[in-house]
Amino acid sequence: MNWATPEERRNLGQSRRRQLRRQQNDQLNIKARKATPLSLLERAEHGRVPALLKLKHQLMAQSPFSYFRGAAPVMAADLAVLPNTGIEAQLCGDAHVRNLGAFAAPDGRLVFDINDFDETIRGPFEWDLKRMAVSLVLAGRESRHKESSAREAVEQCILRYCEQMRVFAKMPLLEVGRFQVHRLGNVEPVHKALLKAERATPQHNLELLIGPTPGKPGTRRFKEIKPNLTRITGSQAEKVLSALDPYREILESQRQHLLSLYRPVDVAFKVVGTGSVGLRDYCIYFEGNGPNDPLFLQIKEEAPSAYTPYLSGARPCLHNGQRVVIGQRAMQLQSDPFLGWTHIGARHFLVRQLNDHKGSIDLTDLAGSGLMAFGEVCGELLARGHARSGDPQVIAGYLGSGGTFAETLAKFGVLYANQTEKDWQALRRSGKVETT
Repeated sequence: MNWATPEERRNLGQSRRRQLRRQQNDQLNIKARKATPLSLLERAEHGRVPALLKLKHQLMAQSPFSYFRGAAPVMAADLAVLPNTGIEAQLCGDAHVRNLGAFAAPDGRLVFDINDFDETIRGPFEWDLKRMAVSLVLAGRESRHKESSAREAVEQCILRYCEQMRVFAKMPLLEVGRFQVHRLGNVEPVHKALLKAERATPQHNLELLIGPTPGKPGTRRFKEIKPNLTRITGSQAEKVLSALDPYREILESQRQHLLSLYRPVDVAFKVVGTGSVGLRDYCIYFEGNGPNDPLFLQIKEEAPSAYTPYLSGARPCLHNGQRVVIGQRAMQLQSDPFLGWTHIGARHFLVRQLNDHKGSIDLTDLAGSGLMAFGEVCGELLARGHARSGDPQVIAGYLGSGGTFAETLAKFGVLYANQTEKDWQALRRSGKVETT
C-alpha cells in the first residue's frame, strides 16, 4: 500500500460521493429482498440449542425494538442490496442504543463505550450509522417520544459523529488512538449506567449467582435460576474447563499468571441477550484468595458475523472469537484484560469477564431529554471507534461540512423503523410465538 498525503486521503473521501451521494443514504429497497426476514432468522439460528429458540422468538416479539435487537441478519441483508461508500472501518455491526454501556477498564476505572461486538467486521462505515439511526427511532417510539423528537435525536447523533470525525481528521494520529470522551458522566442515561456498573462488583455477582452446596457445608456453587442459569456437571463441565487451556495460551504472560492463582469451582450454562439466545454460553466461577475473592469468566459461543456473506472482501474467519476480540480492541479505547478466545470441539467461543462492573441503559432512561443527549454520545463514540480503525481523513472528506448527511440518515432511520415494525408483526403472526 502506497503512503498518501492527508489531502489525497481527504480527496479520496470526497470522490466517493460519486459512488454514493450523501443524499442517497435514505434509500431503502425492500423489493430487492431475496429472502424473507423469517427465513434469514432461521438460517442464522442453524446450529443453536433448539430448546432455546422459542425463548429467543418470545423475546423478539416483545416490541419492535426487541425484534430489532435480534434481527441483525435481516438488516445486514437489506443494507447489502443498497449502494455503499466503500469507505471501510471496523464495524460494531450491531450498533444500537443498548449496545453501549459501562464497564471496568484494566486500571479499575469505570468507562463508557460500545460494548457488544458479536457482529463486528470491516465494512462500509455508514452501515453502523444506519443501524444506530434506526435504533434511536425505535427507542424513541418505545420511550414515548414524539416522532419529531426521535428524528431530531438521529440528526443530533449523526451531526455529532460528523463534527467529531472532522476533529479527528485534524488531530495527530497517535492522539486519535488515545482520545478520551470526558463529558460522558454529565449525560443522565450514561450517569445511570455508570451507577449500575459501580454496583456490579464481583461480590455482587457472588451474592446474585452463587449459593451454598447442599450437604457440603462451607462450599458454594452456582444457583439454579432457570431458564437463565443452569449448573452443568460431569463430562460437559470438563469440556468447558478444558477450553481454558487454549485460552490461557493467547493471554499476555501477566494475565496467565493472574489466572493461575484462581481455582475453578463450578460451571453453569447462561442465557444472555436477545440475538445471542440459543448460542452456547458458559460461566465459570473461580476463587482466588479464599471464597471472598471471586472471578467469573464467560465463555460465549460466536457465530460468523451477519455481514460476512455480503462483503466481497470478507473471508470466513478462522476463529470467530478471535474476530470479535480484534474488532473490540480496534474500536474500544480500553478493553477487558481477560478478553480472549477458545474452542470447544468445532465451535468458536469468546472469553471475557462476566458482568465485571458492567452497566447498560434502559429505554426508560431515554425519556425526556435523555434520548437527544444519549444520541450525541452514540455519535461521538462511534466516531471514535471508526477513527481508530479506519481513516478519519477519508471519512471526513466524504461527510463534508453541512448537515445533509445527518438529515438523510434521519429519513432512513424512520423508513427502516417502519419496516422493522412490519417485520415484527410478521414474526408475531408466524406461529413462532404465543401472542395474547
